[in-house]
Amino acid sequence: MILEKDVVVVGAGPAGLAAAIEAAKAGAAVLLVDLNLKAGGQLFKQIHKFFGSRAHYSGTRGYDIGKKLVKEATESQVEIWLQSTAVGVFPGNKVSIERILQNGGKKLYTVHGKTIILATGASENVVRFKGWTRPGVMGAGAAQTMVNVDHVKPGQKIVMLGSGNVGLIVSYQLMQAGCDVVALVEAAPKIGGYAVHAAKIRRAGVPIFTKHTIVEALGDAEGKVSGAVIAEVDEKFQPIPGTEQTIPCDTITLAAGLKPVVELTRLMNCASAFEPVLGGFIPMHNQDMETSVQGIFVAGDATGVEEASV
Repeated sequence: MILEKDVVVVGAGPAGLAAAIEAAKAGAAVLLVDLNLKAGGQLFKQIHKFFGSRAHYSGTRGYDIGKKLVKEATESQVEIWLQSTAVGVFPGNKVSIERILQNGGKKLYTVHGKTIILATGASENVVRFKGWTRPGVMGAGAAQTMVNVDHVKPGQKIVMLGSGNVGLIVSYQLMQAGCDVVALVEAAPKIGGYAVHAAKIRRAGVPIFTKHTIVEALGDAEGKVSGAVIAEVDEKFQPIPGTEQTIPCDTITLAAGLKPVVELTRLMNCASAFEPVLGGFIPMHNQDMETSVQGIFVAGDATGVEEASV
């Protein structure tokens, strides 16, 4: 049996919620699917106040924006499936969705949408160094989720790699959660994020190592992170032998930028282009956000990450 909807939106983050709300307000029957336990995506781990214009919620904390959008979607009669994964998109605007049921079982649905909107967001980049797969090495976004959503500290002594806005903001939030950020490491000659965020880190006394990178994650007897070996880099960002120093820690967090999640657009053979500034391969689209495949639209970070490198 194939379910019929006017619009199927994959991804219930800020872009997916906004798209679903606007489609529902226009009279469409909308299904919004997301693999997480709650809709809102990144918003619910953003405890800081947003910058920008009043129209873009300046001065409002991310989780409050998330609550507003979820409420508006519900009131607009958007049907929301959580713990539901779009496992495939097929010709004819069909989406296969694996949904976890209330009894813990799983069921596979096929949904046909006159329009499909892919708002699949972005994923974190990794940095490869010796020991980078040890337990205790993780993305900065993962650490942020642990402290702000799950209320669990990822570790006690943290080394943060990357000084863009993500690295700076997450470092401060880790300290607010009771973690000790023992070092912030940046390969560039200067900090990449906003001065207002960097000032908080400096005032807290966190050592900042510019023109440095991590060359190894040390491990204890169980293989877990026990320290980070950092080294100064040359003008080509290569480690300089003899400059190594060890910083004891139990967690290394990586704030190395983001890349768009484009697996579903690639499955549909949507035309793409490589744009390093926007995080890598992105689906090409027109001014209405429609891809090269009729009826398939994209929204949000899946179209390119404006701060992909920070």
